Amino acid sequence: MAPTITASIINSNNLIPLTNKLRKPIVEKMRRERINSSIEKLKSLLGGEFLKQQPDSRQEKADILEMTLCFLRQQQQPHKRLADEGYSRCVQEAINVLSQCQAHTLALTMFS
Repeated sequence: MAPTITASIINSNNLIPLTNKLRKPIVEKMRRERINSSIEKLKSLLGGEFLKQQPDSRQEKADILEMTLCFLRQQQQPHKRLADEGYSRCVQEAINVLSQCQAHTLALTMFS
């Protein structure tokens, strides 16, 4: 959720309205802090992965984001493989059932 900024700040018990010119740097600073905080959280969540990749180097933000994407893609692969295997098994079972039905129908027509 985006941060909200009030329209004024308190300075020595006086309300000073913030113009857009004054508000913009404050909003930008808060946005950068949120980005940096989120990247640090990603880094801490995937700490083991980072040590495997580059054990002694300082991680740049771009490196952390790229490693996170790589990790997430690796996590998706087993699920995709399982889904494909489930689909293949379902198709094979359907073929078996249909071939049994065809054999049964064929036998009925032969003996009728």
